[in-house]
Amino acid sequence: MSNFATGTASLQMDRMYRWQRHIYDFTRKPYLLGRDRMIASLGVPQDGHVLEIGCGTGRNLVQAARLFPHGSFYGFDISGVMLETASQSIRQAGLEGRIKTALSDATDFNTKVLFGREQFDRVFISYSLSMIPGWRKTLELAIDTLAPGGALLIADFYNGRNIPAPLRAILFTWLRMFGVFPRQNLQSVLLELAQERGLKLEFEPLYGGYAVWAMLRRPVVNTQTTLSARKAA
Repeated sequence: MSNFATGTASLQMDRMYRWQRHIYDFTRKPYLLGRDRMIASLGVPQDGHVLEIGCGTGRNLVQAARLFPHGSFYGFDISGVMLETASQSIRQAGLEGRIKTALSDATDFNTKVLFGREQFDRVFISYSLSMIPGWRKTLELAIDTLAPGGALLIADFYNGRNIPAPLRAILFTWLRMFGVFPRQNLQSVLLELAQERGLKLEFEPLYGGYAVWAMLRRPVVNTQTTLSARKAA
């Protein structure tokens, strides 16, 4: 994505959240369902490194860092004003030494440049894919950062398939007012990426399809098996 396009998107997000950021976590808690389950599912290994794509106010990073005190955490967002709030939250939690944040676009990021790391044991995306136009590219880049044995976890809005049609229509109309578009083909895209990249997919709609929890896991490379196979060849 060009710098102009990135800058435009950043300005748009800053305008949207300039005032909302001060009440964002309080007002979103009732309906951003499944976030805490996703965080609890991270299972961060000892001395593991965790990346959040679209970290917003830093709420999830702080919670994850508290839950897994043996890990190091990183996050980026396209909104500078949201990152200001994140920095404040991280300082108040006394976690500056364990959480690093940066400004970047979820469809065009380089973690080596941002954080000096190319691979992470866990990557998670919380209610951001539904706001990112080029969300498939985000998934591809996220997968590229996974270390062997690493996992990408997702929580977001979904298709609302088992919600009564009138309520579903009201929900989706309301979400569109905030630039939110649930990715109703998320499962098929994740399955396609899993097959292409040799990953294992777990996918579970929540609350009648209101939300979704998903995980893509990269297998651990068995060096001994690989060496044996090469010798046999």
